[in-house]
Amino acid sequence: MRWYHKLLVIVGVVVLVAGFGPFLISPTMTSGTKSGPELADADSRFITIGQVSVHYHDMGQGDCTLILMHGFGASTFSWREVDQRLGETCRVVSYDRPGFGLTSRLLPGEWSGKSPYDMDQQVDLLIGLMDSLQIDTAILVGNSAGGTVAVNAALMYPERVEGLVLVDPAISSFRTTPGWLKRLMQSPQLSRLGPIFVRSVQTRGDDLIRTAWHDPEKVTEDILEGYRKPLMVKYWEQGLWQFAIADKGQDLPSQLINLDLPVMIITGDDDRIVPTEQSVRLVGEIQGASLVVVPNCGHLPQEECPDVFMNAVTQFLGEWRIK
Repeated sequence: MRWYHKLLVIVGVVVLVAGFGPFLISPTMTSGTKSGPELADADSRFITIGQVSVHYHDMGQGDCTLILMHGFGASTFSWREVDQRLGETCRVVSYDRPGFGLTSRLLPGEWSGKSPYDMDQQVDLLIGLMDSLQIDTAILVGNSAGGTVAVNAALMYPERVEGLVLVDPAISSFRTTPGWLKRLMQSPQLSRLGPIFVRSVQTRGDDLIRTAWHDPEKVTEDILEGYRKPLMVKYWEQGLWQFAIADKGQDLPSQLINLDLPVMIITGDDDRIVPTEQSVRLVGEIQGASLVVVPNCGHLPQEECPDVFMNAVTQFLGEWRIK
């Protein structure tokens, strides 16, 4: 029976390590060392919404206001090719969503009530930003997961949203997190181990960015550096983990029928992140939505194909003004 006793010892050690080992790891350990303002650009601005210090850009003027919302792992940097050009005819506000960019990361225990990374709280932060900047209504431009926030905002606050431009939106692939998995991810053990897991972004991030482009040869070192910059922000791993385990909201595809506003969907014809056919199918699920498929383009048309992107948005704005 020696093998049996040895097995019990091994199982006991595994249980002890899994159960108590994570508590030996500091929950605040981080490879980032700087604050958002320390990494800010010349035109960066910061505003506190609730308990979150939000990094944003604000430029242009006109009879319309566009709010640009980036996707997962991105930031205001994602709009660098088009924001000033859009600002020639509209006021343009871009901001870093909670968990990304130079917006501050809150740790568990630093907020009261719901997590600021939950979907409904992200939408409330958007509305709070609009209130603080005295924006009554706006057209929301959301790329990838930013499109998910934009659609949720239009459903929750229809009186504040005049139109939607959904750029390769992560909506048809939307899935709510199963309850058992959410409880596991929110366990004290994984709350300590999770931030370590997400550090793989530092090593795999460049490959993911190249995958998002139709032509990865166009991804320069300057572009990669722009995406790496937020990984210097203090507690970025904790913020990304909290975002990962946050409540993603209700089943979004089933609610698309309730949208009643102008909607345009833009997608690259070679999107390997949110497959192009999902965006094409989405057009049929939103009443009156229009579609622009950008040739030889991936998941980030505003970066890889900015001229075609600008033409599409300009046409949408012209139609919006007529309506």
